[in-house]
Amino acid sequence: MTDAATLIAAADTRFATKQVQASYVAGRPQNTAVPPIYQSAAYEFANLAEARDLFALRKAGNIYSRNASPTQQLLEERVAQLEGGVSAVAVASGQAAVAVTILALAGRGGHVVAADRLYGGTVDLLQDTLDDFGITVTFVDQDDPEAWRAAATDRTRLFFAESVANPVAQVLDVRTVADIAHAAGVPLVIDSTVTTPYLQRPGEHGADFVVHSATKYLSGHGGSLGGVVVDLGSFDFGADPERWPQFTKQADRFGPQPLWERFGQGFAFATLVKAKYVHDLGPSLSPFNAHQILQGIETLDLRVSRQSASAQKVAEALVAHPAVAAVHHPGLAGNPWHDLAERYLPLGIPAVFSIDLVSTGDEAQDQDRVERFVDGLNVVRLVANIGDARSLVAHPASMTHSHLNAEQRAAAGIGATTVRLSIGIEDPADILADLEQSLSAI
Repeated sequence: MTDAATLIAAADTRFATKQVQASYVAGRPQNTAVPPIYQSAAYEFANLAEARDLFALRKAGNIYSRNASPTQQLLEERVAQLEGGVSAVAVASGQAAVAVTILALAGRGGHVVAADRLYGGTVDLLQDTLDDFGITVTFVDQDDPEAWRAAATDRTRLFFAESVANPVAQVLDVRTVADIAHAAGVPLVIDSTVTTPYLQRPGEHGADFVVHSATKYLSGHGGSLGGVVVDLGSFDFGADPERWPQFTKQADRFGPQPLWERFGQGFAFATLVKAKYVHDLGPSLSPFNAHQILQGIETLDLRVSRQSASAQKVAEALVAHPAVAAVHHPGLAGNPWHDLAERYLPLGIPAVFSIDLVSTGDEAQDQDRVERFVDGLNVVRLVANIGDARSLVAHPASMTHSHLNAEQRAAAGIGATTVRLSIGIEDPADILADLEQSLSAI
């Protein structure tokens, strides 16, 4: 023991002091081979001068775990490297990552142009909650370049889409949408949760920010919530400073210089998100969950490649089943997004896709058939998640996309008999046998 530890363990310190402080020295390095969990709410400063510099953002370091922990920072750096980005911010969930990204970019009274094929929770956020903040949205057909172009206005601050849409697996033409966004002077934000940086790195196709629900494939085990947004360092907020006052104008809480001058391209965004939106709203990622996600990332390529290959086999087999009207998997020849999948996803197709059961034309009978199919599964579990090690099933119309109206569900390709599958790492023969036995029973 050294320094403070020796002092606290000394005989002249009393029991209550020892039970709180004995044998621990803040900042003492250890030689663990695996990243440790820094399970601490706050951090000890060497002196008041250091604390003053940290709070004024003049120096990088640990202050309080609402903003960040060392475990979280390692996660951020690792995901940023996997995406080819400059900086990243990890938060409590994928939904939180989407929310803080849009809040930071849209500012007060901003406008978002978004694909009409999105996860239902993202649609709720865009059309309902963010409206309370004065942020409006225009949904467009993601396959129609003219729709993207026509929707942009002087108030637009970002384009938003998913690389591969949940649940019908429409593949986005990222380069085309990125070029239209840049022509309008705004960044493209891509939710790449289902593709992961293993199957696609959107920055290589023109995207400026990438969002992940780390709960899904990055974690891979379904045990922890988390979200990450990566700044790819490609968008220049300084090119049109009047449009981006949150970065280019001085704000008292950040000191005498604007964020753009102090931190520059690739770091001003992360600083704004952490120091304002995470600090003020508190969607903090716990060190334990950050550690769990880091552990999952270590096997990301192994899991995703296996899941992708298994999903392809399952999709190909289900095409011929008499109880299945359609299989929405872009790895299948004849799928509307097959050519885009070959262009953007050369390493494989994400393992999240949907099928449509054959409809009887009677709503009540169709609902009964869907319920009997879902409830008849044994290997494939009914869970409101994707990207898990386990194979999962969901009924979007009554679960994840239930808040959408009929027109929105139709635009997203979701019908009453649409069933979403997320293929896991089990033996594909067992997964397929389970699906076929339940399909045959209806």
